[in-house]
Amino acid sequence: MITSHDVVSRHMSFCAPIPLSDLPMKGRKAPPTHSLFKIKSFSLLSNASVEEYTSEEFEAGGYQWTLSIYPTGSKKKGAQFDASQYKFDIAEGCWTRKNDHISVYLNLMVSSSKSLPIGWEVNAIVNLFVYNFLRDEYCSYQDANVRRFHKLQTEWGIPKFMDLASFSDPSNGFLIEDTCAFGAEILVMKPPSKEEFLTMIDEPVPLSYRWKFDNFSRANQEKYESEFLAGNYKWKLVFYPNGLLEGKGNSISLFLSVDTSSISPNTKLYVHCILRVKDQIKGQHAETKFYRHFSSSNLTWGSRTLVLLAKLKDPTKGFLEGNSCIFETEFKVLGLVNSL
Repeated sequence: MITSHDVVSRHMSFCAPIPLSDLPMKGRKAPPTHSLFKIKSFSLLSNASVEEYTSEEFEAGGYQWTLSIYPTGSKKKGAQFDASQYKFDIAEGCWTRKNDHISVYLNLMVSSSKSLPIGWEVNAIVNLFVYNFLRDEYCSYQDANVRRFHKLQTEWGIPKFMDLASFSDPSNGFLIEDTCAFGAEILVMKPPSKEEFLTMIDEPVPLSYRWKFDNFSRANQEKYESEFLAGNYKWKLVFYPNGLLEGKGNSISLFLSVDTSSISPNTKLYVHCILRVKDQIKGQHAETKFYRHFSSSNLTWGSRTLVLLAKLKDPTKGFLEGNSCIFETEFKVLGLVNSL
């Protein structure tokens, strides 16, 4: 003979993972982004046998939603059986719901939302809030799971959002002067607006270039360029003898730049590079190292303050020999990045 206790035990043995309501709530000062409404005279709402109060529609992620509050718990058909929410009524001879929790549900309003294609679904991260007046915080379970809404499942919520005893106790701060507030925040997950694929190159070829710049003291142009071909791409070193931006007037600036005509559309080169000004006496070179994407929108990278002009011109430092300086670059194209 199967007893009511056996039925409860069986249901409990097949329980889902730990429900959100068994986890601690966390508070924050910022209000929910998409919906917030107050209920005054909450006790009158629950005493009036109102099973469900639904907010006005609001927009989030391009869709229309409503928030439903069940003052004495949801009695939705098909809800997962939870023995803790039921008691055995001896007079009726059956299990009845205790009605000792507040339930909160989010509803996707399909008829009011934008046109939805056949087989549509909306995936979203949903957080439901209750305001704590004493702490001045909006409290939620901070759930990061993605909830799936579709034709047969247009709502999601927390049946045991908060037990009525805790909620109704003024010392807890959720119901003050018979007033409370609930809210919702929804992050609709949409396909990425841009996708990138990085293809690393096995054993990338070391590339290098050396540029001897003569007659430094006579350099009267803002910048000088030296073009070269390396790794099937066109490059150039760009040199500012009197510096650029924050280096202007106090340093020399040196950059590596790629010729956009040598790169396929929607392609970036992932490069590791060293730019150097050689110390021609002691070998104590001045250099900068970086990892960088080179593309049609990011052609150039380097250093605006590679060497102080005073240091470069100091004959004991070895950067100028016979009024000439030597620039070098060593780099590898480590991978290709393609965008869709």
